[in-house]
Amino acid sequence: MIRYEIHQFCCLENNFGILIHDIDSEMTIAIDTPSAEEIDKVLKEKGWNLTHILTTHHHWDHIDGHLALKEAYGCEIVGAYIDRERIPGIDRFVVGDDIFQINGFEVRVIATPGHTLGHVAYWLPDIKTVFVGDTLFSMGCGRLFEGDADTMWSSLKKLRDLPRNTSVYCAHEYTLSNAHFALTVDPDNPLLKKRVAEVEKLRAKGKPTLPTSIGQERDTNPFLRVDDPGIRQQLKMPNCTPEKVFAEIRTLKDQA
Repeated sequence: MIRYEIHQFCCLENNFGILIHDIDSEMTIAIDTPSAEEIDKVLKEKGWNLTHILTTHHHWDHIDGHLALKEAYGCEIVGAYIDRERIPGIDRFVVGDDIFQINGFEVRVIATPGHTLGHVAYWLPDIKTVFVGDTLFSMGCGRLFEGDADTMWSSLKKLRDLPRNTSVYCAHEYTLSNAHFALTVDPDNPLLKKRVAEVEKLRAKGKPTLPTSIGQERDTNPFLRVDDPGIRQQLKMPNCTPEKVFAEIRTLKDQA
């Protein structure tokens, strides 16, 4: 049985730093590196040694600390093959459906293009956790910078199909604004209303709203609920394809 700790902490304005620590082997994995200074500070406070960085995508606020942390700790940097020229210090290239081991952890790579073409998520089934970067947010999803709506919907379906009890770690604290938007397209959803109230209380106290879960997102995230009759009725798109409904919700969110 794996004994581990996941530590999530604020970085930059609204990014999260995320560290996974194996208590027995003393291995520590970072999910992206929004700030080398903040990550290094936490590692020193914890007395942890950084051994790996799993990169979700190439945007600067996810790779900014790669080289400084690699120099300090000699850690291995993992990232998508397609982005091998855009991820500094990369050592191991991965593609969708790859499975590899880091000590006792099985890591499954899920290709999730849409926000960027090379975006990947990392699913660790042994600990029932997925790290989704900027593809999925609580009650939201990432903007389409390099992919189109069809591509992003295909990526989100892969995440939606994970077990409901899978914990979801997202890269940003966007939940409150996402929640208020979600109510505009899914106003009659009682589970969404309950979740919005919870989020408002957490943010009023300065507390994070993450991690979430696949089950919670399937119940409350309009971007995962494009086949829901209530949402389709609200958007006046009862007979449209899921891709078209998703595209409409994404457009509305971009304009909000």
